[in-house]
Amino acid sequence: MNSPNARVTKVVKETGTWYEKQGRLGCGKMTKELYPYTSMFSPIKINSITIKNRLVMAPMGNISMAEETGRPSSKMVEYFAARAKGGVGMITSGLVPISHGIDPTVTELGELSYFPRIDRSRTVFAGWRDIAERCHAHGSRFFIQLTPGLGRVGSPECLLNKYKLPVSASWNPNFYMPMLPCRPLTDRQARRIIKNAGQAAADAKAATIDGVYLHGHEGYLLEQMTNPAFNRRKTGAFSNYMAFGIAMIKEIRRRVGPAYPIMYRIDLSLALNDTYGSRMDTEKSLKKFKNERSPEQTLEYMEALVKAGVDIFDVDLGSYDNWWLPHPPGPMAPGCFLEISRIVKEHFESKKVISNAGLPVPVVAVGKLGYPDLAEKALRDGDCDMLMLGRPLLADPEWPNKAFAGRVQEIVPCIGDQEGCINEFVEGGHPQCAVNARTGFEDILDGSELAPAAKSKKIAVVGGGPAGMQFAVLAAQRGHAVTLYEARKELGGMLVPGSRPAIKFDIINYLDNLLFRVAKAEASGGLAVKLNSNPTAEELKAQGYDSIVIATGSKQHRPPVKGIENRNVCFAVDVLRDPSLADKAKNIVIVGGGVVGCETAYWLAHEHKKNVSLVEMLPEFMQGVCTANRGWLIHYLEEQGVKMHNCSRLAAVKDGAVSVKRNISPTVPDPLITWTPLLPENIENPFAPKLKITEKEEDLACDLVILAAGAKPDAQLYNDCIKTWAASEIRNIGDSFMLGRVLEATRSAYAAATAI
Repeated sequence: MNSPNARVTKVVKETGTWYEKQGRLGCGKMTKELYPYTSMFSPIKINSITIKNRLVMAPMGNISMAEETGRPSSKMVEYFAARAKGGVGMITSGLVPISHGIDPTVTELGELSYFPRIDRSRTVFAGWRDIAERCHAHGSRFFIQLTPGLGRVGSPECLLNKYKLPVSASWNPNFYMPMLPCRPLTDRQARRIIKNAGQAAADAKAATIDGVYLHGHEGYLLEQMTNPAFNRRKTGAFSNYMAFGIAMIKEIRRRVGPAYPIMYRIDLSLALNDTYGSRMDTEKSLKKFKNERSPEQTLEYMEALVKAGVDIFDVDLGSYDNWWLPHPPGPMAPGCFLEISRIVKEHFESKKVISNAGLPVPVVAVGKLGYPDLAEKALRDGDCDMLMLGRPLLADPEWPNKAFAGRVQEIVPCIGDQEGCINEFVEGGHPQCAVNARTGFEDILDGSELAPAAKSKKIAVVGGGPAGMQFAVLAAQRGHAVTLYEARKELGGMLVPGSRPAIKFDIINYLDNLLFRVAKAEASGGLAVKLNSNPTAEELKAQGYDSIVIATGSKQHRPPVKGIENRNVCFAVDVLRDPSLADKAKNIVIVGGGVVGCETAYWLAHEHKKNVSLVEMLPEFMQGVCTANRGWLIHYLEEQGVKMHNCSRLAAVKDGAVSVKRNISPTVPDPLITWTPLLPENIENPFAPKLKITEKEEDLACDLVILAAGAKPDAQLYNDCIKTWAASEIRNIGDSFMLGRVLEATRSAYAAATAI
């Protein structure tokens, strides 16, 4: 059998090409061939408590869901209650810092917090009791996730507004601003955090919370203290990388007694060396971290943690510096870390590792497990003891109930774009979901808004993309008589070309779910679908509709340059709809480095073996996209040999080439950096060099030019309907109102369907 280190390396190396394996894509289907799910819905004991099934809601940061004092608000209470009602056996909170006053990145000015707190005072306790009691009422257990802090992965704003350096285990660069150093915690500060952990655990127990859960992975402060990649202390109580974590577990166990469950979140490896290879020796932001904790060392550390009092682990790979690993985006494989949980499970079994309660130590699998058959198979095959679902429970809180009942086709699948669940709070919001408008709004959207309408109306919906389809289904569900018009021969809108690359298999699942819901609404008689139909405002008016909803999407942008109308120029969405357009081309230039351009480039380079160049005007590719998704795509575009030209603009299209004006100044940022994220546009980096412009015009040889240079709302029909007074109520939703993503389409469709 290969060593744990070799097995981890293999997992990382296949992260960009996993779907080449026969049958691997099939694992990401929403099928029910293994139903009934006897393993998934069997109980399991953790220390003194029993969990009713093997499903765990993953910890996803409850950023800005608590009051500014840190007390869980009604928003946070109802968010968790909805998942408990949905049938999950165990729920874990997002990270709750216990290092306020020590780690300056976790506290806002005025001693406020965008994190929930349990350390401040008794004023926060009632919120936690409410969450635990609501979960218990639905038969779910609730664990609180404690973090000693963020350290080097915390916001660098603490220097700008508090004049305090972030902290870490040693002198380490800040993740967001590598020029900013993070100072080492003193031993005294480390001991204070350990004491705080014990107090927080005791408070959690008193609040009827079922267990505590330490956030020891992903490069947060606990891992910084317990991984030699970050902890390079030569002297002191915590120079041994295991000491801090073990001391913390012992203190928690001392405060809560022997019967209270303790869970630990860990990565088997940061996998930085496997991800970046020789760059670990050359890149300033990475080279300090080369001596990462090996998988073998992690297994040894986990044994020590069990002896200290840990009852259960969940395990995966990665850190912020290769953020796509601990936050697997849509392109990553279904069940991407089952091999990792299997390594730990096999080790524990071979070493006969038993908890202090005399029980086997359950290993929880993490990473794209929202496919019921795959999840059940993982348990039956012994890959893990429990399954962690994060984003699938945001997409559909009823995932467990539907899986138990065999209603798999009704499960709304996660699409892996991470725009609502991660990127939303990075940009200043709170967790939401691209495919579920109620996620994060359960306190104000409790389902009553979906009650039958007081008066049934005759409604036309024009445009069968995600916004139009969702609106039509919800409006029909509420008792309206809905007609859905679509100009093409099939429903789906931009989801159709968007699902063409193999890495977009989650979009296929989502489109299938929408089509299933449309068919169900048609069968009930509330919805009529008319394909190949593009009515005018006058035609709609003649039908006498009470309400007209426009969801006609967008029009692709064609840059105004010489030769842009040539026959060798086409749009990315057209090539994705009809790949034969690129059959004869060997060398391809894609203009536009947003998500569409980059995904098209990867698809053409990997699946069609084309030589691809990307041209982007901005300094960075995919600005505004979730760091994990952006990092994965850039990393593997480089692996596929795609040439990426940033700060470059299309000047002309010629026969066999394009003319590009490139900024060749040394101040142009390296487009291939994935170990440092892009900052939100409202955060200024005082260390960033000023971009200078030195342009040079050059030709890039190509047989085909593909445009992915953006789009604009197609609001013509909406404007015509307004001018002709086509109905007494006219709404414009989705891209035809404002360019957006599935997230915005879902929001607008739900709002309109519940308002009419």
